[in-house]
This record gives sequence, structure tokens and C-alpha cells, in this order.
Amino acid sequence: MNLPKPIKNLIDSFERLPGIGPKTAQRLTFYLLHVPQEALDEFGEALKNLKKDTVTCSVCFNVAEADPCPICADQKRDHAVICVVEQPLDILALEKTGKYKGVYHVLGGAISPLNNIEPDELKIKELLDRVKEQESGRVEEIILATNPNMEGEATAMFITNEIKKLPARHASQGEAGRRINELRITRLGQGLPTGGDLEYADEVTLQRALEGRREY
Repeated sequence: MNLPKPIKNLIDSFERLPGIGPKTAQRLTFYLLHVPQEALDEFGEALKNLKKDTVTCSVCFNVAEADPCPICADQKRDHAVICVVEQPLDILALEKTGKYKGVYHVLGGAISPLNNIEPDELKIKELLDRVKEQESGRVEEIILATNPNMEGEATAMFITNEIKKLPARHASQGEAGRRINELRITRLGQGLPTGGDLEYADEVTLQRALEGRREY
């Protein structure tokens, strides 16, 4: 069957998206074919503005409308606690719990030699810079919230080792002389299924994982 070119082009575009195969791409295309033109125009406008109207936060690398993002700019958040996640979607999942009041750091993925993703391709150096640049050793805890799979565990272990390599630095005068390599490094607790993704976990599971985080 020779499909009209506009239909074939849209099917091909959908197929390039992750998790969408040929059958799903066809169903989506033919569904949109029967949607009112006004709704299609709104959909197209939203798609066109997706990258144009968003920026990457220069502090945590979350996606937002302004730099810094609302979480990093919020002085009511606990900036002494940084939760390290793989993707911005993980932040949405954790924020739904309503229990986490710290800030975040988005790595942009996880170490995966099989997929040719090396540490240098992630925002690990930027995380270490955040720890080093905090005045008076302000960062008190790093929560490693990478996914509980092989890649996530490897990434968490690599980050832990890199933090421990940081040179010792004493706090400013009048404080207890706490050092960077004595920061508390924790991992999300039990409740998250091994091999799962953070973004798919429900709020109760994530809340318990936060409350039950352990030293790493």
C-alpha cells in the first residue's frame, strides 16, 4: 500500500522516538488524522516551542523555563543536600512525594560501556565542582538516586570513589573543620525494585526509599 507522503513522513517521525515501533507509529498517525485541525495546530505549536522555550539549568542541569531553575533558585530548599539523578523525569517522580526538600543534580544518564556511555559524557565533573565550590563545605549529604540496575549501581560507585578522591578542605574559621571527603554519601533505601527505573516508581515507594536511605 502506497501511503500519502504526509502520512508516511509522520509515521517515520514517530518511529524515531524511543519505545515506539512501526505499529504504534501507524496508530498514532491515523489517530491524529481524525483530530480537528485546531487541536493539531496546538499540538504542532507545543512541539515547535519545546526546545525554543526551555533551557538547561546551569546549576543542576534540569530542564526549565529559566536559569537557574525554580528548585535551585528557591532559598527555602535545603541546598546542603544534593540528590543525584539520571534524568529530569526522576526529579518529577521525587517531587511528587512532597517529602524531599533538598536540591538536585541531573547526570544526563548512567555509565554504560555497552552503550558507549563513559563517565566523561555525564555531568559527574560538574557535580564534583558543586561540592568543591560550596562555601565553607556547605554540602552535607549527597544522595545517590541513580536507578537500581547495573548501570545505576556502577555510576553510584564511580561517583562515590571520585568524591573520596577530592582533596581535604577545612571549613571556615569558627566551624568544626569538616572536610569534603567526610561528606555523608547515601543511597536510596529498600523498596525500589532491582532493575527498575526511578521515574516509574509510585510516590509511596519513593517516599520510603528516601526515608530509608543508607550510607554508601
